[in-house]
Amino acid sequence: MLFSSITFLFLFLPIVLAVYYLVPYKVKNIVLLIASLFFYAWGEPVYVILMILSIVFNYFCGQDIKVNEDDPRKAKHGVIFALVGNLLILGFFKYYGFLVETLNAVLPTDIPYRELALPVGISFYTFQAISYILDVYWKRAQVQKNILYFALYISMFPQLIAGPIVRYSDIEEQLRSRKMNAVKIGNGAVYFIIGLAKKVILANSAGAVFEEISGMAAGNLSILTAWIGVISYAFQIYFDFSGYSDMALGLGKMFGFEFRKNFDYPYISKSVTEFWRRWHISLSTWFREYVYIPLGGNRCSVSRNIFNLMVVWALTGMWHGAAWNFVAWGVYYGVVLVMEKYIWGVFVDRLPNPVRHIYTAIIVLVGWVFFFSPSLGYAMRYLLAMIGGGAGIVDNTGVFILISHWLLYLFAVIASSSLGIRLIKAVIRVPRNQYVQLTVAAVIFIGMFLISVAFLVTGTFNPFLYFRF
Repeated sequence: MLFSSITFLFLFLPIVLAVYYLVPYKVKNIVLLIASLFFYAWGEPVYVILMILSIVFNYFCGQDIKVNEDDPRKAKHGVIFALVGNLLILGFFKYYGFLVETLNAVLPTDIPYRELALPVGISFYTFQAISYILDVYWKRAQVQKNILYFALYISMFPQLIAGPIVRYSDIEEQLRSRKMNAVKIGNGAVYFIIGLAKKVILANSAGAVFEEISGMAAGNLSILTAWIGVISYAFQIYFDFSGYSDMALGLGKMFGFEFRKNFDYPYISKSVTEFWRRWHISLSTWFREYVYIPLGGNRCSVSRNIFNLMVVWALTGMWHGAAWNFVAWGVYYGVVLVMEKYIWGVFVDRLPNPVRHIYTAIIVLVGWVFFFSPSLGYAMRYLLAMIGGGAGIVDNTGVFILISHWLLYLFAVIASSSLGIRLIKAVIRVPRNQYVQLTVAAVIFIGMFLISVAFLVTGTFNPFLYFRF
């Protein structure tokens, strides 16, 4: 079930919110847990069993680590067992087919295998389970004795399918006690509406343009059309994913939870390092805390630090998908970040800000080509078209798209920075009377919601890119 669906907006969410606020406080977690399992089972009725097994497995692994906390050897063995178990489950469902295909391609073998549907959100909830296990082992958090609370942490539907990846130590107290009031509900509704508009109006519209361009042979693309295609994809994936993250933050607030923001206007970055501090913050934080620092981080030799960075970014690429283009995407960023840290970063810092923005944008856009390409061969052909190896410099397709979609790109650029929200706040603050300001705000956000619903009702293009993760 998508957040950006009529069923969710007008059936599931209103019913869950109504029941949640009508029941006594001690029952609220149970209501939210049942709603979360139902939400997951809506599209994945079989895989909800896998999620329940993951919950039970990690709950008892956490108990075992706690019991053996005075015996370092046993506790370490318990952690290894839990990590291996989680990674085997993730690996089987997400990477088994990729591994077999690779072996069949490089060896004289023909290993048969049955392609399995990927459980939605398995990468997200597996990483959350691993963060719990490690936080308990490192004594950053107390073991959760209430299995219902732990089940809610793993399965909570607001951030289940698209993050942010919530670390257990950040939400531990909120599972037991959290504040809920009208102001928080209102703020949550605003976050949700902004995210919905990002997804439905901007991401879907940009995605439709990209679908049209990506359907053409890369060799038939002019430089203009190829760049419009990758820019459209950049807007699609940003507004798609950040929109879902905003909706998750908003839903969390409606149910009394506070999640950390997952995006901080990444396209205004002046370096690739800064970009990754602003893009998918919860994933970057997870890899830093649970992979990079345990490997030694930057408190080691230069060669070891480069190795640590490359491991992290190869794994980041693999997390996003079981295909060589994702591995290439991760390695690409690993190399760029190493070069920026040790070779040219000091020179980039001295450049004028507009040049730094252009430098970052070009590197990020090239990265998106690896990300969206179905194969490395297609990525190379598309990159070649971007520098003139396709159908010339300008063609009618590119010109037509620019003329017919210029307003979309203008809104996308504005919404990619803090300028968009600043403009909304400025309009709201024009009246001096507080009650008039509230009325103006209500009109703006209700209008934004109704326009989003109109796009949903009349449109047929409503994909969600991160479902495959």
